[in-house]
Amino acid sequence: MANRQNKLAFLSMPAPASYVAGLGRGASGFTTRSDIGPAREGPSAEAIAEAQAKRGEEAEVDPEQFQDPDNEFGLFAGTTYEQDDEEADKIYDEVDEAMDSRRKARREAREQEEMAKHRAERPKIQQQFADLKRGLSAVTDNEWESIPEVGNLTRKKRKVQERTYAIPDSVLVGDRGKGEYENALDPTQQETGGFQTPADGGLTNLLEIGAANETVLGLKLDQASATSSSSGTSTSVDPRGYLTSLDSVAIKSNAEIGDIKRARMLFESLIKSNPKHAPGWIAAATLEEHAGRMVHARKLIKQGCEQCPKNEDIWIEAARLHNNHDAKVVLAQAVQHVGQSVKIWLTAADLEGDLPARKRVLRKALENIPNSVRLWKETVSLETSVSDARTLLARAVEVIPMSVELWLALARTESPEKAKAVLNKARKAVPTSHEIWIAAGRLLEQMANDPEKAADQRTKELDMVDKTVEMAVQQLRKHQVLLTREQWMTEAKNCEKQGSVRTCEAIVKATIAMDVEEEDQLTTWESDADVAEKEGTIHTARAIFAYALKVFPDRKDLWERAASLEKTHGNPESLDQVLAQAVERCPQAENLWLMRAKEKWLSGDVPGARDILDKAFVANLRSEKIYLAAVKLEAENGEMNAARQILARAREVSNTQRIWLKSAVFERQQGQLDEALTILSTAIQNFPKFAKLYMVQGQIHQSRTQYPAARGAFLTGCKACPKEPALWVLASRLEELDGKSIKARSLLEKARQTNPKNEMLWAESVGVEERSGAAAQAKAMLSRALQECPASGILWRMQVMSEPRPSRKTRATDAMKKTESHPVIISTVARLFWAERKLEKARQWFERSVDAAVAQETDDGDLWGWWLLFEREHGTEEHRNAVRASCVRGDPHHGQVWPAIAKDLANTGKTTQEILELVANAL
Repeated sequence: MANRQNKLAFLSMPAPASYVAGLGRGASGFTTRSDIGPAREGPSAEAIAEAQAKRGEEAEVDPEQFQDPDNEFGLFAGTTYEQDDEEADKIYDEVDEAMDSRRKARREAREQEEMAKHRAERPKIQQQFADLKRGLSAVTDNEWESIPEVGNLTRKKRKVQERTYAIPDSVLVGDRGKGEYENALDPTQQETGGFQTPADGGLTNLLEIGAANETVLGLKLDQASATSSSSGTSTSVDPRGYLTSLDSVAIKSNAEIGDIKRARMLFESLIKSNPKHAPGWIAAATLEEHAGRMVHARKLIKQGCEQCPKNEDIWIEAARLHNNHDAKVVLAQAVQHVGQSVKIWLTAADLEGDLPARKRVLRKALENIPNSVRLWKETVSLETSVSDARTLLARAVEVIPMSVELWLALARTESPEKAKAVLNKARKAVPTSHEIWIAAGRLLEQMANDPEKAADQRTKELDMVDKTVEMAVQQLRKHQVLLTREQWMTEAKNCEKQGSVRTCEAIVKATIAMDVEEEDQLTTWESDADVAEKEGTIHTARAIFAYALKVFPDRKDLWERAASLEKTHGNPESLDQVLAQAVERCPQAENLWLMRAKEKWLSGDVPGARDILDKAFVANLRSEKIYLAAVKLEAENGEMNAARQILARAREVSNTQRIWLKSAVFERQQGQLDEALTILSTAIQNFPKFAKLYMVQGQIHQSRTQYPAARGAFLTGCKACPKEPALWVLASRLEELDGKSIKARSLLEKARQTNPKNEMLWAESVGVEERSGAAAQAKAMLSRALQECPASGILWRMQVMSEPRPSRKTRATDAMKKTESHPVIISTVARLFWAERKLEKARQWFERSVDAAVAQETDDGDLWGWWLLFEREHGTEEHRNAVRASCVRGDPHHGQVWPAIAKDLANTGKTTQEILELVANAL
């Protein structure tokens, strides 16, 4: 107990001098409602500092306690400000400005970026409605007027408070008596016998009104019967005419009627304020016509003609509003006021029904307006006799000697000799017209193409076409007529379309080099030829290439493009002619020699192809391509000994790795395996880094079931060419064929380490697991493969086809995104549509797959194989032929099935179409 009292003894002790209640919790004094008077003052600063010192806390330092009271910026501000200080301040200011200018561009760019981001997140109201404001520009006046006025829409949202009022008794009594009927007469009626009509007639006599209506109706019926009886019909109403009249009635809405009234008021104001304004009268009459008031429309247009007698449009509109007879009268009045108007006379001629009357009107028009080209043309066009037309045109060119159209028309009606004289006169009368010069060139070409003329004379006259066009360019330039190069090209294309090929070529020769710098000539002319070919003007493109080849005779690419143009749009003779000139100008161009030899071979001229290749050997002694082409030519035509001799000579002269490989393959195809192995041994010594030599060597040993020798060939090739995936795949398949799947996996694992991210090796690894029956390992391997090759079309196809049928579409969608629409994936999607019996979609996707393959230059032959397989089952023979033609154009060489079948010895010499059939069978 004593200890307890000692423990609590501090409660009765006085507090320390520096003690403040609650100071440790941050309290410094407070006041409650129960307090009376001012709150207790807190501890002084000295007391707080003493308490903090006892607890070991550091006192807070006021950052401004050392501040100069006279100067809040520094203690040295009161010192003397000398010139050195001013210079220092200037230097500091310049440094600050320089630093600020360096950061200014970045700061402003950052601020603009932040502002743009802010505006993108929170655009201004005017930006939000900018598109709507732009849309207001398309609002018509009628739409603008039909916009309703803005009302107070807020009242519609307010709930209207219903109020009730007390109804007087008189209203209730009146409502009560509404439905009552009186069965007895009023006393007044009993006395007087009825109500008396007031003297002012305020009550309506319904009997008289009914009688009047009957009378009016009877009159209308009589009129209708009279009309029908006069026309000879048995009925009073024509049903067909009645229905037709109902169809012709224009039912107008209230809005349209209002618009017509408003427009009528505007037009009335217009014609009253400006009665000499013809378009106002025309518009007012058109409005009345639209409203169905034809009489008023004719009246208005008549007043307009009186007010504006010199305006031709108002007379033409008046003629349109009247019938044919009245329109002639109107136009006769119009001629008295505007007799020089061509439109009035032509309109009057159109109103005439028979040909003589039209001719009479037009000739009357020519008497008043002899210098109108249009009237002369219309008059000539009505003539059925060539001699009469010639006479009119002769008179026309006398009256209007500057009209090129009339001169050309006169030349077309004359014989060639007389037309030549006419064009000479036209050239003198209009020396600035290029059309006359071109017409002269076409006339000379026409005269030269006369089959009765001799070849020498025809050649001379065709040369005159070139000279005429050259003279045309010179004379036009002399008379300051400077047509642009593009205009001349347009004229050349027009001549070609009209059948004047030589004139087209002459224009190209004379003008193709105009306004073109020397360094830009080749690219400009190639571009012109491409444009002409796209537009279908092949002769123009041919002429451009011919001129370009004269300027650049040693450009191989230009000769190849010219040959390609002839192959696409020409004939075998023209193509051979171009290629003959090409190999003569560029004898070192191997491709041109091969193109010419191939075209000769395809045309069936095998000796001619041999002669071309012999000449090519002379010009290109060590050319690998020419040697191989000669070997292929002899082998395809059954001359095996000649092909073997050419290969032997090629190994001695050219000595390239490809020639050695072709020699070995040739002997293998002929069944001479030992000879092929001998050639391969020598070739491997000469070219140890050529992987295909090891492949062929191993395949020959494998075909003989000499697995150790084949294994040695493949492994030697893998060591010599470790970056060749095909060698590793062949080695793996050999081990798998020999029943050593573990060894096959090991080889592929090593191959993937040597060739990372190779889809062929990963696909082969997955195939090994599938063929060994390890489905789980195959799935895991495929997942690893996709991680390393996420854009592989082959791996994604395997992934899609390994999925259950319901989830294949989803997986195919992922594959399309990952591979960016790879042709293999597109073909896989087509197969999915095929499985779902969506045949048209499948056909479209198969076509898309081969188009994508051609565009991306991935000539996967399996795509055509799947498409042909589909068309065999669901297509017609026309569809199958389209697939075969597409495959021949694509000329594929790759794929998973195609190369194995194409390189099979049993398929040696087969065409692309035959291999396609075999691939479809294998798939």
